[in-house]
Amino acid sequence: MIPKIASLSTFEAFTTHLERLGIELPADEHVDAAGALASPIEIDGRVAANRFVALPMEGWDGTDDGRPSDLVRRRWSRIGAGGASVVWGEATAVRSDGRANANQLVLRPEFVEDFASLRSLLAPDQIAGLQLTHSGRYAKPTPRVAYRHPILADDDHAVFTDDELDELAAQYVDAAALAAEAGFDFVDVKHCHGYLLHELLSAYDRRGRYGGDLSGRTRFLRTVVDGIRTRAPELRVAVRFSMFDFVPFRKGPDETGEPRDSAPYRHAFGGDGSGTGVDLSEPNAFLDVLEELGIELVCTTAGSPYTNPHIQRPAYFPPSDGYLPPEDPLVGVARQIAATAELQRRHPKVAIVGSGYSYLQEWLPHVAQAVVRTGGASMIGLGRMMLAYPSFPSDVLEGRGTNRRALCRTFSDCTTAPRNGMISGCYPLDPFYKERDERKRLVQLKKHN
Repeated sequence: MIPKIASLSTFEAFTTHLERLGIELPADEHVDAAGALASPIEIDGRVAANRFVALPMEGWDGTDDGRPSDLVRRRWSRIGAGGASVVWGEATAVRSDGRANANQLVLRPEFVEDFASLRSLLAPDQIAGLQLTHSGRYAKPTPRVAYRHPILADDDHAVFTDDELDELAAQYVDAAALAAEAGFDFVDVKHCHGYLLHELLSAYDRRGRYGGDLSGRTRFLRTVVDGIRTRAPELRVAVRFSMFDFVPFRKGPDETGEPRDSAPYRHAFGGDGSGTGVDLSEPNAFLDVLEELGIELVCTTAGSPYTNPHIQRPAYFPPSDGYLPPEDPLVGVARQIAATAELQRRHPKVAIVGSGYSYLQEWLPHVAQAVVRTGGASMIGLGRMMLAYPSFPSDVLEGRGTNRRALCRTFSDCTTAPRNGMISGCYPLDPFYKERDERKRLVQLKKHN
């Protein structure tokens, strides 16, 4: 049985459990508020005051037409006040049919002032970005794909033509110019989590200009970056990408995750061909491309929340449409941290933001400090933790330690709720969401699952 990390109440118990699992995870016994996590870092001509980054998440609470709502503004305000030096703003579609849900943000010319109001909720010295996306096979209501997948059912999804990708690249550039107009410091050309541009990275068998070798599979990115440099030269460009992928998983007979296919699997960017192994040769080559493009800020993640969430966001409790973890979630945390460290050491001039840290809970500052101190990443990204506990960075940096009652325990309600048509938020820990009618529906839903 996998022990809950909250039961590892001492540093010795934590490190002993790591040894029992046979994994290496950097960890400092004592956290120095003025230490590695508090040190500034220069990124592309801007200075970040500390090493914490609030990561992008897919919002389910914008307006029907894609504007920020009061709920979006509340989230940005709370995260902005939390002390992270970089706020990597949430997934924002470059066009309406690229949204992953009906209430995801969309950046249009008539919405620039709305997005500028989001930027104004952050401090002037916080580095603010916006993640630009097209959801590809997960777009609703009209999924589109980069190529036919051998396992995922997509025969009724249209495949983007090269000409359509040319048009989409121009729309990314348009959206980036609007983000610059709204006051953002950078945009992220998103390449992760099974969405369209992540899928292009594994389009080995796609014919035409956007598939085949790495040059073809990164043509879209290079086209977009070149366009941004021309249209908005003052705007920085960042990339969040999945370093590796696994074969799609499913819920097994005992509700534990298992691979859907045991045959060799060649459609995983960063995979070793086995379906459940890692080979960072291509991710390192991808970072070479990013460096050639002058991109200095990169965030690493892994896999997809739709097909293999245990490698992307390790958690003890799965969402309603997920599966029980097939490994101790700490194994997944260690896998991401080790892969990020290898990439960072091979690319020391790139500021790499690591992710997958929320499951560490009490031990997050101990591991984060050790990672930054030893050069395993330039910065530490926080996703779900910032929904549950937005002041986490400032509590650590100001020496208050962590508030155990506010720590994200990876209950996955922030995923279960929107997957069932409710707004996103931390229902177990945020009093605002605890009092909403959606929480009652969520409780009933979980009782029947």
